[in-house]
Amino acid sequence: MLIYLLRAIIIYVVVIISVRLMGKRQIGQLQPSELVITILISEIAAIPMQNPEVPLVGSLIPVLVLVCFEIFTSALNIKSKKFRNIMQGNSLIIIRDGVLDQKQIKRLRFSVEDILEELRKKDVFDISDVLYAFAETNGSISCILKSSKQTATAEMLNIQIPDTGIPITVIDDGVIQYKQFCDCGMDINKLSSILKKNKLTKEEILLMTADKAGKINIIKKDKNI
Repeated sequence: MLIYLLRAIIIYVVVIISVRLMGKRQIGQLQPSELVITILISEIAAIPMQNPEVPLVGSLIPVLVLVCFEIFTSALNIKSKKFRNIMQGNSLIIIRDGVLDQKQIKRLRFSVEDILEELRKKDVFDISDVLYAFAETNGSISCILKSSKQTATAEMLNIQIPDTGIPITVIDDGVIQYKQFCDCGMDINKLSSILKKNKLTKEEILLMTADKAGKINIIKKDKNI
């Protein structure tokens, strides 16, 4: 039983390291070559876990070879546009000024409902509102709305909005995140003053965030949980 456990742990660690080396893409963002490598690695890694008679080293070597191959092809993709086009293809315009390019969607084997579903995910419910839509190389669809349908921005309205940064976690489940202080202008004295003002201790706080403008948000722990 201990042998099975050790083999499983070793395979798990090797696969995690392999995936980390290949990057942080989500499944839906994988290019065809990356998806193939991922499937092959998972299949190869599963063999020694299912069959203890299979040598562990004999299964790990192909995994490492595939990872090296993926790193090499990724580097080649960056340097060679021709190679990138062969491996990944090109983005294609499937909607122009609200009109579907039926030849392109037939070539891509997209149904109209597939396209409408992807548009709905982007809060676009009327295809006539779309100026351009692109079928990306990973199968997703991105779009640009017509100017009359775009949300007005501060630049369009000629409004100056101060940069407050993003809310930064200062306390996470009762633990002070000292490394985050510089990103929100926080220091230990200021934090102590805020806690004293709110009559709280750090242990009573589930989450506390702060931004550069000094906006503080505190979520207290539920004592009944």
